[in-house]
Amino acid sequence: MEPGVASGLDFDSSVIAVAVEKSNFILSLLGTLCTVSVPRRLLHFCDQTGTEAQMNLSRITGDENDCRSGSDNLETVSGDDVDQEQNPRKKKKRYHRHTPQQIQELEAYITYRYFPDCPHPDEKQRLELSKRLCLESRQVKFWFQNRRTQMKTQIERHENAILRQENDKLRADNMAIGEATRNPVCSNCGGAAMLGDISLEEQNLRIENARLKEELDRLCALAGKFLGRSTPCFAADNIDVAPPPFPRSLLELGVGSNGGFAAGLVPPELFPPTPATISPLHGGGAVAHLTSSDRSMLLELALAAMDELLTMAHMDAPLWIRSSDGSAEALNYEQYHRSVSRIAGLSPAGFVAEASRQTGMVIVNSLALVETFMDSDRWANMFSSIVAKNTTVEVICNGAGGTKNGALQLMRAELQVLSPLVAIREVNFLRFCKQQAEEGTWVVVDVSVDFIRENASSGSSCRLMPSGFVVRDMPNDYSKLVWVEHAEYDESQVHLLYRPLLRSGLAFGAGRWLATLQRRCECLAILSSASNLDESGTITASGRRSMLKLAQRMTEAFCAGVCKSSAHEWTKLESHSIGPDVHVMTRKSVGDPGEPAGVVLSTATSVPLPLISPKRLFDFLREAGLRSKWDILSNGGPMYEMAHIAKGQAAGNAVSLLRASAVSSNQPSMLILQETCADASGAMVVYAPVDVPAMHLVMNGGDSAYVALLPSGFAILPDGGEGSLLTVGFQILVNNQPTAKLTVESVETVNSLISCTVQKIKAAVFHYGD
Repeated sequence: MEPGVASGLDFDSSVIAVAVEKSNFILSLLGTLCTVSVPRRLLHFCDQTGTEAQMNLSRITGDENDCRSGSDNLETVSGDDVDQEQNPRKKKKRYHRHTPQQIQELEAYITYRYFPDCPHPDEKQRLELSKRLCLESRQVKFWFQNRRTQMKTQIERHENAILRQENDKLRADNMAIGEATRNPVCSNCGGAAMLGDISLEEQNLRIENARLKEELDRLCALAGKFLGRSTPCFAADNIDVAPPPFPRSLLELGVGSNGGFAAGLVPPELFPPTPATISPLHGGGAVAHLTSSDRSMLLELALAAMDELLTMAHMDAPLWIRSSDGSAEALNYEQYHRSVSRIAGLSPAGFVAEASRQTGMVIVNSLALVETFMDSDRWANMFSSIVAKNTTVEVICNGAGGTKNGALQLMRAELQVLSPLVAIREVNFLRFCKQQAEEGTWVVVDVSVDFIRENASSGSSCRLMPSGFVVRDMPNDYSKLVWVEHAEYDESQVHLLYRPLLRSGLAFGAGRWLATLQRRCECLAILSSASNLDESGTITASGRRSMLKLAQRMTEAFCAGVCKSSAHEWTKLESHSIGPDVHVMTRKSVGDPGEPAGVVLSTATSVPLPLISPKRLFDFLREAGLRSKWDILSNGGPMYEMAHIAKGQAAGNAVSLLRASAVSSNQPSMLILQETCADASGAMVVYAPVDVPAMHLVMNGGDSAYVALLPSGFAILPDGGEGSLLTVGFQILVNNQPTAKLTVESVETVNSLISCTVQKIKAAVFHYGD
């Protein structure tokens, strides 16, 4: 008797009908889980009565339990009764229930008891189990399949239960939050809270305000790092853009009160001040103030540049290699990459590096020098032969405690070498000033901002690495400077003639900057002496100032005519009659009292003189008695010096007024204003014909702004060894009508003039000094 019949129940036809109906419903739901065709047997069961029906019902119930159990198994692969009905002779399929011992052994395999490395038995392992448990291999296989299916179902049910619990918990939390929002309670008194209507815009503003406060705290931490204080001096409201209390004119610069020249001795009209340019401009001229994140990046860049500059200024060998004569130092790049934390990435393709360091004494105190550098106009006046144009883009910090300690500003400048064969260097850079722990010691560093831009490698032909100087006060109103210049530039834009000069650092290197500073400061010290009159004694103190002011304007105009800077509206001319190394430019002069009205033509060229030293060439060109050998303005006769104002201890640094010989007794003689200057980096001779009545007015202290002149002259640079590089430049009025058109004859005349002058100089200078 099957287990289902052992209960002794007596089934009548009505009970059987109800049982069949319920079984059909249940088995229809479980049909997907059971592979045995039980419904057909139940239909067959409905036609049976009595003991046979009970036995079949018991057998079917047992078969159903076998289908739902992972411990039961079939003797054959399939249990389809359709085949059995169609083929009555086919052997009847039998069902087997595994014994507890067999189930225990199979469960032990699942728990990795026998095969811990492989929980899924292969054919060999199944054969081993079947022999040990007296089962067929397929029975073992089907048991494991059913068991894995059960375990997977149990795991899914458990995971679903956990997810359902978490979902119910989130729903409860959401309902609690919604209830708290609808009925807010004051945390202080426990009563109902009254909330105002807060718009989305106000919420966003509060979030932005919190972010800005965090950014301000970070900036204050940076401020404390290099200012030694926690005051937020970098906020936009705290930027002081008022003019500094120091004199804006270059010649008002004071170096001390114990014998050096003082600020009040030189009047401000000698170099007229220009309003400070504090306009936050980016490329293209669009107004765009720096954001807080921009300021933060610029501050970090300035601090890193300061650290690198101090490292390069204080380290000696093997980082710097001194020349054989000890006059210059060159950077050891292999040691530089090992010992210096380079703030820039890889150099752009085609870029080469130049680096130099120079040490020297300057007759100026450190505070006055720092004030000059942090004022862009005074800085440009100091280095007028190097700085063609400059702009202060934005003052990020104006300093702490009324000084320039911690001052940081974004600047743009155009740097020049006085030759038409060397392109203008356009640099956008930060200038950062910091006072050191040692009293009277300051550091000023410049660094390009291209390192933090996404398009740093596009459109820029020069990158300024951390460059600047360390200045320390010395006795007798002197200062000691250690100057470092380091840059990377596109060499393809440089003429072959000037590539060695640039690589050596003589063009834009530390030696040129320091030599220019020494010459200008020496000039200011001499001019500040109240007893210093011209050597001829014919010019008063006010006349001397007017004459120096006129000479300064003449020299600046000459530099502007040699190099094409955006500060001046020059148009370059192209013609087959113009030589490849000759640059010709033109512009119209209208409404400027300082130059004649009409069409102005400027021409310049550079030539090498391999066997002529810069000093020999400079002495030859500045000598008034030798001008007849090359100058057509001398009318073929000697020139005489009418007035001489010394601008330095060297004899070549002076402003002179020359008088040319008259062609006839009916024609008055011509006056020529000439300025000559020389230092370790090079020399210049600049001159211009001037009107006699106008110069008499200037020498008596009159306003020199109304003296019209067009300058010409020479720039001399060393060319290694004993050679020189000579740049010749002329500016000529070709037509006194501004609306007139430029003719080919005018261009050819000017081109012929410059070629003839160069040939005369070459021929005459070789015999000079013999």
